[in-house]
Amino acid sequence: MRNIPFFPYSQLFSAQESELTSVMIDVCRRGAYILQKDCREFEASLAQFMGVKHAFGLANGTDAIIIGLKAVGVGAGDEVILPSHTYIATAAAVHMVGATPVLAECGADHMLDAADVAKRITPRTKAIMPVQVNGRTCDMDALQAVADKHGVMIVEDAAQGLGSKFKGRSAGTFGKFGTISFYPAKLLGCFGDGGAIVTNDDAVAKQIALLRDHGRNEEGRVVAWGYNSRLDNLQAAILNFKLKTFPADVERRRAVAARYQRGLGDLKQLTLPPAPDADSRHFDVYQNYELEADRRDELRAHLEKNGVRTIIQWAGTPVHQFHDLGFDVQLPRTDAFFKRCFMLPMNAAITDDEVDYIVQHIRAFYGL
Repeated sequence: MRNIPFFPYSQLFSAQESELTSVMIDVCRRGAYILQKDCREFEASLAQFMGVKHAFGLANGTDAIIIGLKAVGVGAGDEVILPSHTYIATAAAVHMVGATPVLAECGADHMLDAADVAKRITPRTKAIMPVQVNGRTCDMDALQAVADKHGVMIVEDAAQGLGSKFKGRSAGTFGKFGTISFYPAKLLGCFGDGGAIVTNDDAVAKQIALLRDHGRNEEGRVVAWGYNSRLDNLQAAILNFKLKTFPADVERRRAVAARYQRGLGDLKQLTLPPAPDADSRHFDVYQNYELEADRRDELRAHLEKNGVRTIIQWAGTPVHQFHDLGFDVQLPRTDAFFKRCFMLPMNAAITDDEVDYIVQHIRAFYGL
């Protein structure tokens, strides 16, 4: 029997141990810990990779959303529409700036549904926040059309979307700002918490620069109220090193997704994520491989018995089901999805043999 973890955290370091050790020793020997050249170099590399004017490293992806919303003027009395199919951090960030998160349905591709968003626009709507979940970018044409019709802005939670594209344009670059997470299990992960904001808007960039560093300007003078949310320089150096091989990691994830598709695509009991070549508008990077399954819980138990670890994202709870937070919206499509969804192992380290082993046991479970 194999032992296939959902995510091999230790391999984040062990796969490139000598190189990463050299990076960390170099930073520590220089005593370069906060907002040093390593952070500036990573920000420049990230901006170039995403094709955007400005990139700022922050302490984590949640802070990135909060600071982004602050920078574009979202606050008390405003509403922000976002999917319930997201991590609580997306909605929490809206709440933390004094605005109201308005939750919407996901579509057939599990992404924010533009038609449902349109129904939830009110005079208080300030922004629409697509979440580029699982390494796929939403249909940004449809969402932008809704935003333009009603005169509201787009802001993006692209925590899981780095490298993903829609019509050749990177996730995180469609709105007034986009945010990225560098949590260890993300597409580009560091060895702790980390995040970033990107923007093409010079005025927004100026506000972000102040907000992340105690409201201090380039001269070090405090000119506004701000936060302490700077990407750790050691993590920035690690991320800058890993960004060099990131395109190869993405291609490996896409190859794994294609292999799952070939092995499982004929099973009527499953609804798989779109295949890598399913839609020329989308370039998916497969942060996760989230599918739907008949008899999901039995299938997961069968895989666990055979050494394959799976998870249900966010403990199986979409945001609108957190009733203790005051949500009472009915989202039947999202409810139905969460009764069937779970995730198979998806990372750059998984082998073809391991993917084939997983496929074999799923097919066996359904008697094939």
